Amino acid sequence: MCLTIEDIQKCLDNENAQGAIDVSLRILEEDKNNDKVYYLLGNAYRKLGDWKNAIDNYLQAMELNPCSPAAQAYEMANDILNFFNKDMYNQ
Repeated sequence: MCLTIEDIQKCLDNENAQGAIDVSLRILEEDKNNDKVYYLLGNAYRKLGDWKNAIDNYLQAMELNPCSPAAQAYEMANDILNFFNKDMYNQ
């Protein structure tokens, strides 16, 4: 079965963040250089409240493609964490 970015997006659209993570990780087993998958994987982790993994994946997407929408998502995540949880970075 060939999984695609559309499969990840479909999971996210259906509020199935864990499904999006599973599909993303399977795609990344074959293609570690897909910035779009890392961006969507970051979104899935963010939906689960897993900010560390969300940020890690946004950073990976930005490393592969500095123009990725992950840059904006990364800034948004940092703004949220700075506002709500100043101790998040001290873990």
